[in-house]
Amino acid sequence: MALKSTIYKINLSVSDMDRYYFNDFNLTVARHPSETEGRMMIRILAFALHAQEKLCFTRGLFAEEEPEVWVKNYSGDIELWVELGLPDEKRIKKACVQSEEVVLYAYGDRTLNLWWEKNKHYCQRFDHLKVLALSDDMTSQLVTMAQKNMDVQCHIEDHQVWFSDGENRFLVEIEYLKR
Repeated sequence: MALKSTIYKINLSVSDMDRYYFNDFNLTVARHPSETEGRMMIRILAFALHAQEKLCFTRGLFAEEEPEVWVKNYSGDIELWVELGLPDEKRIKKACVQSEEVVLYAYGDRTLNLWWEKNKHYCQRFDHLKVLALSDDMTSQLVTMAQKNMDVQCHIEDHQVWFSDGENRFLVEIEYLKR
């Protein structure tokens, strides 16, 4: 018998002073049995950092042809493709060909540096690709918030990102590998 996804309910409040964007989202996130809580929390972080009305989660791990989070316009074109992990060149090219903007959140301290050394020249080919890195320590801090029912606040000001849930509050440190 196949394992089922774990469902998380998240009340996410985004205050983005840099973009003058403020909104509350009631999200339902399905965590695939093979997905870690860290990866799921990075998805929620990515959602908060790109929050807008048309932003939505995709089928994620269930659909290889889709990113984790995206924005599609009314004609079905992809405006924003948000990818997680350490994708291969084929996946990076697919994202960059299909979308106007691509943001990759890379994580995994042990393999991230090796992956970046192998792929940085390839990534430089795409002007509309941003590559950001999250450390394992940062991912661990995000995991401290993971609960089946969460109230999370994301405050962005002067390019600093603060995440809090009432009990935990921390500065999210993101390294830009490619802007």
